[in-house]
Amino acid sequence: MRSHTFLRITSLLVFIGWLTVWILLPTKVYKNTWTPKLKTKLNSTYFREQGTNLLLFTFPVMLIGALSCIYLHLHEKGTEKLPSKSGGVVNRWLCFLRRPFLVMSPIGIVTSMEIIFALMFVALLIWSLSNYLHTSFGHLHMHKEGEKVWQAKFRSVSLRLGYIGNICWAFLFFPVTRGSSILPLVGLTSESSIKYHIWLGHLSNVLFAAHTVGFFIYWGITHQMKETLEWSKTYVSNVAGVIAILIALVMWVTSFPGFRRKMYEVFFYTHHLYTLYILFYAMHVGVEWMCMISPGIFLFLIDRHLRFLQSRQCAPLLSARLLPCGALELNFSKNPSLYYNPTSMVFINVPKISKLQWHPFTVISSCNMETDILSVAVKTGGSWSNKLYQELSSSALDHLNVSVEGPYGPTTTSQFLRYKQLVLVSGGSGITPFISIIRDLIFQNRQEQESHVPKVLLVCAFKNSADLTMLDLLLPLFVSTTQFSNLHQLQIEAYITREKEEAPRDSQKQIQTKWFKPILSDSPISLVLGPNNWLWLGAIISSSFLMFLLLLGIITRYYIYPIENNSDEVYHWTFKVLWFMFLLCAVICICSSAVFLWWKRQNSLESKQIMNVEFPTPTRSPGSWIYGSERELESLPHQSLVQATNVHFGARPDLKKILFECKDKDIGVLVSGPRSMRHEVGKICASGLADNLHFESFSFTW
Repeated sequence: MRSHTFLRITSLLVFIGWLTVWILLPTKVYKNTWTPKLKTKLNSTYFREQGTNLLLFTFPVMLIGALSCIYLHLHEKGTEKLPSKSGGVVNRWLCFLRRPFLVMSPIGIVTSMEIIFALMFVALLIWSLSNYLHTSFGHLHMHKEGEKVWQAKFRSVSLRLGYIGNICWAFLFFPVTRGSSILPLVGLTSESSIKYHIWLGHLSNVLFAAHTVGFFIYWGITHQMKETLEWSKTYVSNVAGVIAILIALVMWVTSFPGFRRKMYEVFFYTHHLYTLYILFYAMHVGVEWMCMISPGIFLFLIDRHLRFLQSRQCAPLLSARLLPCGALELNFSKNPSLYYNPTSMVFINVPKISKLQWHPFTVISSCNMETDILSVAVKTGGSWSNKLYQELSSSALDHLNVSVEGPYGPTTTSQFLRYKQLVLVSGGSGITPFISIIRDLIFQNRQEQESHVPKVLLVCAFKNSADLTMLDLLLPLFVSTTQFSNLHQLQIEAYITREKEEAPRDSQKQIQTKWFKPILSDSPISLVLGPNNWLWLGAIISSSFLMFLLLLGIITRYYIYPIENNSDEVYHWTFKVLWFMFLLCAVICICSSAVFLWWKRQNSLESKQIMNVEFPTPTRSPGSWIYGSERELESLPHQSLVQATNVHFGARPDLKKILFECKDKDIGVLVSGPRSMRHEVGKICASGLADNLHFESFSFTW
């Protein structure tokens, strides 16, 4: 058995064991049989009451995080580069489960596999709630003299709703860990799984809101409203819970799609209140319950701190292409050792526009073809992107400070290479993730395994003819046109929906290319850890967790335990939580920063060599090869791409006809663009009328 297969199976078994504990948690078996024995053996003077939960809930996930780093390292070093044939029974079942099952607003496009796991998760919540209530109703505790049975039951239901919300929190942070080692283990990226974070966020907020409202009603009918102001020294802090739910409500309301799209900045800033939310939530539930959900928070904070360290450096912006349609191509210098796959994304911050705002953009360059350059596409549409376009249009600008986080994306290209044909359907700026795919396939076509490179049909819809200049981004600035002499089979069908004919040539604007001067303080983009060095990420996860356990044990044994053992007082509930959260954050900062500084020192010499390299200035004319295509074309790649492009004015693509006319055995259908377009393609692929269509969607409107 190969080592990486063994690691994957081991991780799967540990995960199943972790889920089993969650399933057993609300049962009488766990409460009456497991808990007494585990507390006797595990709740030592070093860890006290949190010892059991640290072992059963925290340790398994941290182990999976470390093992998955080793697995991904071995998987990347392996020789298995070619995609597997899609012939086996297992592959056919996987293709069926990945087919869209439900296409509707506001849920979006949901596959059969997602439906199955969602139903399993809901079943876990229902199972847990029913068992909690069955156990509590069997041994009902009256919290006030004269309290009625129905009132006690109402309180019990309200309390258990909070328990169920805690289960959602156990999974909430995994999808937003951009450099996660666990998500690639199951074929996911943070960008593709962000909708799970949204679903879990909505569900947890509903449960916590019901939990809070239930207790307010209970306190009201039992005349105990003063309980809302209680900050207990030995038990749950009600005030902290009220503060936490108020913060949660602000974050929740501003995260709804309508609010988020109209007032993105408000959503962005309020969502950063999650730090206060976590802190007051921890004060409310206590250390024992925090141990249940801390693995996701632990891994998220590691990723967040590494992103913070990376973003402190300014990336050298070499040039920018300003397209007449209001789009930009930004070209940065990168470390040649930095590797990423097509459809990756980076987050960009321009301090001159906003010191706090970070915006995600698609990487359109090919890591294989452009070894020293990372390019992103920006389509103006909001206030931030419009300000960026105006800033770059300034003739006096010769340098711009830009910070970059990422890139983040899939760990393999096999999802594109396993098909006989790719049909790329885009609307407007949705074409950007497909540019990197096409560029990478052009490179792959120059390699020895030409038979494994699929042919490509790009169907793109634009509003105006000026938007056709987006197709110019298919040809990079910094790559010799001779690299495009051996083009793979590419067909482009472009549709202009709002114009019936091409605009007069004298009204057509030119593409502008601006060049900038990097300064010595700029550092080429270099992803410190994670996808480009899984072993170091595994080392951070392991060392920080071990250090956390060591320090927590020392503080508990030699500071908290003597206070509680030598006096009648109990150490303050809130102070225990603060120690827990402080140690968790401290060890993450120490371990992550130490590795980052060491790695930065190792790369400093290489970065200086990169900054001294003279990058070639392109000799192409600033004109477009599609927009006003009658002008003279000076190279064979330009001519080939023009010949491969059909422009249809005043029409929308008949997607159903286009997809059904594709007769290859395995066709990958990738769509990126407006929701209506994604849903239309999803419904076509879900109809079952064509078994050769395999659907995948890219969305920029969460």
